[in-house]
Amino acid sequence: MKATNPVDFQYARSLIEASLDPLITISPEGKITDMNEALANITGMTREQLTGTDFFDYFTEPQKAREVYQEVFSKGFVTDYPLTIRDHKLTDVLFNGSVYLNGRGEVLGAVVVARDITEQKRVATELTEAIVFAELATGLAEEAKEKAECATQIAENAVKAKQQFLSNMSHEIRTPMNAIIGFTKVLLKTDVSSKQKEYLTAIKMSGDALIVLINDILDLAKVDAGKMVFEQVPFKMALSISAMIHLFETKIQEKNLELIKEYDVRIPDVLVGDPVRLHQIIINLVSNAVKFTTKGKITVSVNLLSEDEGTATIEFAVKDTGIGIPGKKIGKIFENFQQASSDTSRLYGGTGLGLAIVKQLLEPQGGSIRVKSKVDEGSTFSFILTFQKTKADAETEADILELDLEIKNIKVLVVEDIPLNQLLMKTLLDDYGFERDIAANGKIAVEKLRNKSYDIILMDLQMPEMNGFEATEYIRNTMNSQIPIIALTADVTTVDLAKCKSVGMNDYIAKPVDERLLYSKIVGLVKKPSQIQLSHKEEIDNSETKKSKCIDLDYLITRTKSNPILMMEMISLYLEQTPPLVSLMKQSMHDKDWNSLYSSVHKMIPSFAIMGISIDFENMAKKVQEFASTQKQAEGIQDLVLQLGNVCTQACSELKEEFKRIKNASL
Repeated sequence: MKATNPVDFQYARSLIEASLDPLITISPEGKITDMNEALANITGMTREQLTGTDFFDYFTEPQKAREVYQEVFSKGFVTDYPLTIRDHKLTDVLFNGSVYLNGRGEVLGAVVVARDITEQKRVATELTEAIVFAELATGLAEEAKEKAECATQIAENAVKAKQQFLSNMSHEIRTPMNAIIGFTKVLLKTDVSSKQKEYLTAIKMSGDALIVLINDILDLAKVDAGKMVFEQVPFKMALSISAMIHLFETKIQEKNLELIKEYDVRIPDVLVGDPVRLHQIIINLVSNAVKFTTKGKITVSVNLLSEDEGTATIEFAVKDTGIGIPGKKIGKIFENFQQASSDTSRLYGGTGLGLAIVKQLLEPQGGSIRVKSKVDEGSTFSFILTFQKTKADAETEADILELDLEIKNIKVLVVEDIPLNQLLMKTLLDDYGFERDIAANGKIAVEKLRNKSYDIILMDLQMPEMNGFEATEYIRNTMNSQIPIIALTADVTTVDLAKCKSVGMNDYIAKPVDERLLYSKIVGLVKKPSQIQLSHKEEIDNSETKKSKCIDLDYLITRTKSNPILMMEMISLYLEQTPPLVSLMKQSMHDKDWNSLYSSVHKMIPSFAIMGISIDFENMAKKVQEFASTQKQAEGIQDLVLQLGNVCTQACSELKEEFKRIKNASL
């Protein structure tokens, strides 16, 4: 055998020692023939001690190590074979090795490199643990989410249950109160002794106090549940304030107080906002002032603070010379059921809800309530609201008419299931000199309408067999009758009013019934058909003869610069696209295809503004769109879809006439 060149030996040794991982040479018999310092270090043994020993003795699993060495010599190589070196810390390694040959191609032994993977294994283990923990955390998060969703659903159900309970209870309480207050008013008109009149007045005052309590609790419940809806409609500010103050004239006269109204004439005639909520705020504040003032005056002031092209910012203030509020109590009077002192309720009455409701009506509109007060000198409550300016005409309530004994030829059908209320309505209508019939439910009312003609219907909403909504829908759609219908409702909620309008009722009146207001509404609808409109801002009469126009082409005229060709083209596009969209919308609602419903309504919305259709219908469409997206708050959606279909159909009819007119004018 040729002697080994010392240079070659040094070169080979350098290569072996260059490996940071343990490197071993093994004979075909499995004996260690050579190794590098890395192996000696990891085993804690010297080179001399390791040489000639069995390769597989240094591993935690000798049999697996034996298999490695055998596999190297049988296959000629081995790759990534996992073993653990038995040292002071049990080092995990991956073995990679191959045989080496002499000049004649005979196998002399094998070279195996053990790559230390302890750190990699640790990282892998930690990663696995992290994944397990992440999956566990995800599971816990999902469980927590499910619990949260369950809790949310329980809370929502509780709110709905509370709302339903309050609505039902208010109806049940209002029904007997309606009769008590109504008959008390009737008796006060008759010849009674002074002592009887005193007792009757006490009964009426107690009934009025109970109604205030019911209204306060209902309003608070609606605010708490987030159900309070704020409208944006044109209204006349001056008339609204005057109407609110007018309600307190009798009470103020009884207490010998002076009422002063200060109104800034610079305020625009018509503004856009929510007059109903403004009325509630003003009524609560003036009612408070009247309640706590025994002498002196009450001043209601309305001043323009600033305005620009689009808005007007107005400050409202109600000042009294009443008992005042102690400084330490001012911070609490806006909380639910809180009053300035423990004996306030006993001395002055009330629930302690009025100011809480005012606060919660103002804040969603961007306003806030402020108060200045001195004990025994009086209080000033003020707030600031910003309103949009508009050139549109305000839609106002018809004035309350005085009783005209000459108007007697009016036939009224009263649809009411409670005998006490039936008797009260008979009494009131007899006082007016009107002819009246009574139906105990909607089904009986429909039969009576088939056999006799009436001028107007007073329709209770909650009845057995067929309720007021169902009866009105049947009268409008099946009987095709446009007889005026006034809803009699004990629960004046936004949902109720929207539903009244959607089924085709012309107006509503709250129980207990104000006899002058009832008379005005009956006469206004029967004797003044040209002025028929829903008191809640929307005309619902579906008859072609009485229906007001639902389109306004001012925007279209402006956009097209009065170009008749462009106008006809845009009208044609609307007439082409709208009927299929209406059909799709109705069919989607019927099929509960929410994606299709959302899509059809989404395509309809832009055309409302272009064709001058009221923004109220655009808001309706957005509500339907929101429902289609979330499937939440489904109540009344079917009615809104029907109403949107009706207004679009009416718009198409009107636009066809406009198209003809424009075409003829351009010839």
